[in-house]
Amino acid sequence: MRGFRTVQRLAYACAETVAAQLTPGVTEREAARMQRVWLRERGVRDWFHLPFAWFGDRTAFTGFRVPLQFFPTDRRLAPGMPFVLDMAPVFEGFTADIGYSGSLGINPVQDRLMADLEAHRELILREVRERRSLREIYQDVDRLMARQGYANRHRAYPFGVIAHKVDRVRERRWSPQVFGFGTQALKGLASDVLHGHREGWSPLWSPYRFSDHPPPPGLWAVEPHLGFRGTGAKFEEILVVTDSTDPEESAFWLDDDLPHVRRWAEEKSKT
Repeated sequence: MRGFRTVQRLAYACAETVAAQLTPGVTEREAARMQRVWLRERGVRDWFHLPFAWFGDRTAFTGFRVPLQFFPTDRRLAPGMPFVLDMAPVFEGFTADIGYSGSLGINPVQDRLMADLEAHRELILREVRERRSLREIYQDVDRLMARQGYANRHRAYPFGVIAHKVDRVRERRWSPQVFGFGTQALKGLASDVLHGHREGWSPLWSPYRFSDHPPPPGLWAVEPHLGFRGTGAKFEEILVVTDSTDPEESAFWLDDDLPHVRRWAEEKSKT
């Protein structure tokens, strides 16, 4: 797990660095390119998917109907505007997929969304340890969002997924992308889909029947995404699921030293 932790921390370091460099007028395309350049300078040569950046109401996927709308646009950042940076680099054969939410200046709505995401992180871990089905946990996340007064925005992702499995990726000198996704990583996910179909499980954590089973052992990139009146916020990080009978060892977050976790700890220390 050391390799996965290293690439996840690398990706979050990229997100924090790029977020600190964002200024009024920067476009989503420019922010996505900043992420690519930063990671390539540090040895990243392959991707699960290339970096995304969403500004303003696009952080809540407002009006998204087709996959092409996820790709970065010429939307420009303005003071007070929320943003989400999302990247999935492969480094030395290990994969991470992370999401980082912020704003250019103060945005109380997104601050509230980020604070309320902590309860989702706790709920997901608790119910995975209880061996609830992926579908049931997804529904409980939905219910928690509704109680909080928010809309489920990860449902806008392909297949409505809140998470997907991540694995080792075979390193190649040249690995092209197809619609922004690395071919090697896609091959691995496709292999999991076929393997899981034969054994009755899915590498996609969705609200649909094919996810109606407990989470199989492995590493899962989990991304609850809240939306409220044109503002969105999410985190994305790796959850480790094992076959241990010890509840605390059966599932745990790969790393608790991440920006959103530190943020919640800092807020608690002030009260």
